[in-house]
Amino acid sequence: MQTIERANETSIIVVEADKTGSVTCHLNLPRTLGVVRERRRAHTGDVIVARALTTSATYNNLELPTGRLAMINVGDMLVGVLGRRRALKGFVGDVPEEIASGDELHLLNMGGVMGRCTGHHSSLSDAIRLEVVGSVCDETGERVLNIADAALPVVHELGVSAPVVMIAGACMNSGKTVAATELVRQATRQGLRVAAGKLSGVACLRDTLHMADHGAVATASFLDCGLPSTVGLDTLAPVAKAIIKKLNESQPDLIIIECGDGILGGYSVDSVFEDAELRDAMTALVYCAGDYVGAWGGIELLRRRGIEITVVAGSVTDSQMGEDYITREFGVPAGNARRDGGRLFEIVSRKLNH
Repeated sequence: MQTIERANETSIIVVEADKTGSVTCHLNLPRTLGVVRERRRAHTGDVIVARALTTSATYNNLELPTGRLAMINVGDMLVGVLGRRRALKGFVGDVPEEIASGDELHLLNMGGVMGRCTGHHSSLSDAIRLEVVGSVCDETGERVLNIADAALPVVHELGVSAPVVMIAGACMNSGKTVAATELVRQATRQGLRVAAGKLSGVACLRDTLHMADHGAVATASFLDCGLPSTVGLDTLAPVAKAIIKKLNESQPDLIIIECGDGILGGYSVDSVFEDAELRDAMTALVYCAGDYVGAWGGIELLRRRGIEITVVAGSVTDSQMGEDYITREFGVPAGNARRDGGRLFEIVSRKLNH
């Protein structure tokens, strides 16, 4: 590491990064970075260089800006951003009030979101511990880089849009991404031009890359809006509208949007369904659940807001028994993305043709 003294007495250390998290992808960072070590107020989205102090038996990869996964080794210089996470089946963590060289943080997700871990699911080993080297800065050393520097502007009025199929769920790992990617694939096979996005969660490229792999002509997510996660937002509506507006630039016939995490929880998903313009733009709603109670709860909760679910999908429908039970007992169509994606799309397309 090389130290450069500036006239303003700010010292900048020049660091060679070993691995850079995908959460920084829109900044196009070089491998050689200038960082400041002095204690500063920490902000969500600030770019950080940290040294890996430990590895993890269950969570030991960093997703690079290319989408490739790279193994994390002790001693690696990692580039990520400060952010919060509230994963029911993953890590929970927050952004510290201040940050300086020598502070300890944790890797909260594979995209490179860093913060102070306060808990994790019992199935996971401890989060990888990180020693902060410093905050990545501009040439003057006065300004810390933040992923919001390359963000889409928020949008308060959506305007005209292609039909939107919204995919929400009871919680993480309930089958939302499988349903989203299968709907993209089926719609593309029918000759439709499909754009797809991820509205909430914690930032990485995996899900939008899967959407592109299945035929989406354009993808976007909350990361494009400069957010490492959607934890703690008062409302997601302006972010959702920015994503949908961006996807409409590709002139799609259909937009498929996945809401990460659950309709209840820490990622502000419920605020999407409180916005009248977004509700009007939502041509169909696919709801994913892992069991009968989760399916019933989602149906009832959304009905209280005047929203009817188009079709229940997710892991509760992985067996024919689950699909039949939901249709018979709850009076809502059910379809499974894994067993019969064509039928799931057929149910959704009935709403598109109205």
